[in-house]
Amino acid sequence: MSIKGVFAAGEFNPDGTLVAFEGDITEEEAAMAAAMCAANNAMAKMQTDGYTAFSGQEWTPLLGWALTGPKYSVCVAGNVGVFVKNDEVSFNEVFKALLSA
Repeated sequence: MSIKGVFAAGEFNPDGTLVAFEGDITEEEAAMAAAMCAANNAMAKMQTDGYTAFSGQEWTPLLGWALTGPKYSVCVAGNVGVFVKNDEVSFNEVFKALLSA
């Protein structure tokens, strides 16, 4: 939450249930995001496994992913995600923090 541009953060279980959140979102928004992030984790893992098998390049293990819209993004590593304002945030800084947590 201390990174410029981050306005909410949350933790979720692999089944999509919300563990904890803070920031400028409601509990309902955080619960929806937890379910979406868990589903996207599963899809991203399947994709990195497939890319590795198909190409022979090193795509695994999955470290993280981002979903980006015109103004906002969600960045996820493991079972933790943050919501960011695109025009204020350093994505490198966000993923460095997420991957060191």
